Amino acid sequence: MSEGFDYPRLLRRATLGLVRDLLLGAAADGLPGEHHFYLTFDTRQPGVELPATLASRYPESMTIVLQNQWADLEVGDEEFAVTLRFGGVWERLQVPFDALASFLDPSVPFGLDFTQFAAAAAAHEPEPAPPAPPAAPAAEAEAEASDAERGADVLRFRPR
Repeated sequence: MSEGFDYPRLLRRATLGLVRDLLLGAAADGLPGEHHFYLTFDTRQPGVELPATLASRYPESMTIVLQNQWADLEVGDEEFAVTLRFGGVWERLQVPFDALASFLDPSVPFGLDFTQFAAAAAAHEPEPAPPAPPAAPAAEAEAEASDAERGADVLRFRPR
């Protein structure tokens, strides 16, 4: 039987699906009206692909903005790739959805903080089992066995 539902994992997967759907819409039709996206991600995660110049400038996390200067947005099942302009130079990035830390559309406003799911998942982890008590010395084990054989007098332990 299962221990229960892993709500943090299920909610993270669902909200990453929401971001994926929004990016698919942007790739197909552009961003309507004043909508624009801020996407923050962990640059150390497996599958993140950045030019070396950007990786050295952003060794831990990076926020990209999809508003005016972006092109070639491609959205896969597990990642997205986009070409952005940095200091006048077009650069291609690939980001797995699992690397996302946050998503924000300030025009609405609407945002998602994916770091809360990691904290909730950590809190959801079962506590490690306490260490087993040390083995009883042989004399104590024999005394316990003799009490069990005699049938311990329960009344002697009962407060009067």
